[in-house]
Amino acid sequence: MDYEVVLPAAGSGKRMGAGKNKLFLSLANKPILIHTLEIFQKDRNCTGIYLAVKPEERDYIQHLLNDYKITKVKGLPNGGKERQHSVHSCLKVMNDVEIVLVHDAARPFISQQVIDRLVETAYEKGAAIAGVRAKDTMKKVQDGIIVETVDRENLWSIQTPQAFRYELLRHAEDVAEKEGFLGTDEAMLVERLGYEIHIVESNYENIKMTTKEDLLFGEAILKNRQMQKEGTSQIF
Repeated sequence: MDYEVVLPAAGSGKRMGAGKNKLFLSLANKPILIHTLEIFQKDRNCTGIYLAVKPEERDYIQHLLNDYKITKVKGLPNGGKERQHSVHSCLKVMNDVEIVLVHDAARPFISQQVIDRLVETAYEKGAAIAGVRAKDTMKKVQDGIIVETVDRENLWSIQTPQAFRYELLRHAEDVAEKEGFLGTDEAMLVERLGYEIHIVESNYENIKMTTKEDLLFGEAILKNRQMQKEGTSQIF
């Protein structure tokens, strides 16, 4: 089942403290951005990739695409101040798309199985997002004081990709822009219009490269995956 994917890539990565776009940092001798792009480059069901970028980084990103033979990128529109604006920028230049995924460019470990299930669910239901069940005890806090222990049975940590029928997400983005509403993710924009969002269970390896510690976790994931291929996997 075909789809196209949007990757907001215009962030600053301040929490990484790298002094540059964190997507350009190396993970196992390859930029984080390329690790993520290669997932969709290899997926035969992905027919196009759109990257929202900073104008001053466009040439460098194009250089990376050429070096690593990423051929599915159809557009590099300007990113916006917020993630929502970057996604909208990409949606506006897409044509003849039925299913669109939005994925964090800094999540290089999403599995093919989860992508397939998201696309299938979005095609059947209209909207689906990846997530994992909350593992930790959850507390509601006000003014530094715990006021409630929240039942985690129905709590999920949301990841990306988030998958939608294109027309549905485009409509939600257009309405949000018209009303000046800023959401925390694409699903929130669709939810506020009254549409149901379906959850697809992902896995805990699908982490986002946000802090320096995440780079260590990322290296460990890549090492373990390589060991699995060689038949020498270990639990870490």
